[in-house]
Amino acid sequence: MSRARWFLVALSFAAALAVSAWVVVSSWPQGGGSMALPLHAHLFALGLTALDIAARATKLRWGARAIGFELPIRPALRATLGGDFGGAITPSRSGTEPTRFLILTEAKIGAGNAMVLLFTELAFEVLSLVVFVIALTIALPHLGGALAGFAGVVGGFLALLIGGLTIASILSHPDRRRGPPPRWAGYLGLHAIRWRRLQQTLRQLRERLGALKRAKRGWALAAFAASLIHVAARISVLAALVLTVAPSVPLAPLVLWPLTLYYGAGIAPAPGGGGVVEVAYRGALGGIIPAAYLGASLVWWRFYTFYLPMIIGAVIAGRAVRRAIRSNAENDEEIDTPTPTDEIQAQTGGAQAPQARTAKVL
Repeated sequence: MSRARWFLVALSFAAALAVSAWVVVSSWPQGGGSMALPLHAHLFALGLTALDIAARATKLRWGARAIGFELPIRPALRATLGGDFGGAITPSRSGTEPTRFLILTEAKIGAGNAMVLLFTELAFEVLSLVVFVIALTIALPHLGGALAGFAGVVGGFLALLIGGLTIASILSHPDRRRGPPPRWAGYLGLHAIRWRRLQQTLRQLRERLGALKRAKRGWALAAFAASLIHVAARISVLAALVLTVAPSVPLAPLVLWPLTLYYGAGIAPAPGGGGVVEVAYRGALGGIIPAAYLGASLVWWRFYTFYLPMIIGAVIAGRAVRRAIRSNAENDEEIDTPTPTDEIQAQTGGAQAPQARTAKVL
């Protein structure tokens, strides 16, 4: 990334830390408060974070086996944590999938297999959230706004998944393989070369998705179980931090609001949320968690669910993240400056235009 983009990332994180400090100071009672929590609370939270990361890496490995190839544990972990770092430093977590795609392809996983694996992983994630929405609706029917917010986030993810597949299927239809791009594509910045490259990538994804019909069901169910474990571990972090010091706090809001805030933060255009998560946390849980622990619970919850995976990802996959982001930027420049030969090929539909980087589409 350029220096200007790194400056924006630093500014967004500074805003998030400043809002966290404001929440901490403004929530303390008149006699003051403390950022300290018992050691066993940190051990519980750390264990749940480790379980979350391990379950996500296992989900990738078992999902790969379901599709029909082997993914070693090291690239699975690097892709998981590298995606955390890439998503943390990019707007709306847009760097997550390109980073994971690059790490998988550098591990000698074919581009087509990597695309299908990431799509499958996303599908398991959405299905896991749907299962939790249904289960919590049955078990806790009187949650009001918390459950409605969580259901809204899950519905949004599901709509994006189905909508993305529908659009990809339409754009990659055989009838669109030749000829210039339609007029509406120009309004979206899809000139002739970019349109052809997008079609090629989407057709490749469509062909690979057909192989899912032959997926090994046993490994697919195992990957789905790992996804459920990952969501359950992420649910439990805040509860582990708060209930160790304030056992009378109701469990349901501590389970639902963190998930709503975590997944809902993906729509924030600023890297790291820019303080949006912290403000929403205070608004949602300020009347539920005792004031003496509200600030501490926010800081440590964000540390274990966001900052810690981001830091580990920066250490073990920071170079890959920078390569993925730089590759996307360079690909945009290449696409925006097509050669005359490329223009003729794209407009006539004769020879195929050079293939796009699939990481950009993901």
